[in-house]
Formats: sequence, structure tokens, C-alpha cells
Amino acid sequence: MLMTKERRPAIRTLRGWAISVLQEAGAIHECEEHGWVQDRADPHARESALDLARRDPPTGISPEAAVAEVRGVLDSIGDTCPECA
Repeated sequence: MLMTKERRPAIRTLRGWAISVLQEAGAIHECEEHGWVQDRADPHARESALDLARRDPPTGISPEAAVAEVRGVLDSIGDTCPECA
């Protein structure tokens, strides 16, 4: 049986790519009711996301720029949904 590595879906922006990496690592999740992205505040998941960004940056992006984008996304979101409060 031929086994292939599952490919990530095509992402149009670097920010979108960073969000997908953070979701894959379990560092962020969406509010079930409103859809806002929330930080899970899990240091292990954050580190896993940064490792993923370093190892597998998007084509044409340096590992340092990929890590910077992931950090930027993490810095731009909170841990609560603004509509749930």
C-alpha cells in the first residue's frame, strides 16, 4: 500500500498560514459560538507551533520570518472571545 504524507491546504496569506500552524499545534482554537480565534495559553503547544514554523516554512519565506509571523499572530489574539464577555 502506498502511503503519502498528508499535505496542508493551500493558504493565500502568510498570516493565514501562521493561523493554520497554530491550530495544527493546538496553540489556538475558535470560539464555538462566535468563531473568534483564542489563545489556549499552552506553552508546549506554542513551542510546537514555533518548531513547525522553523522546520517547514512556506515556500520563499525564511524560517526566521515564519517564526516571526507565528509570534505576531500569537501576540495579536487574546484568550477570551470579545463577544462572549
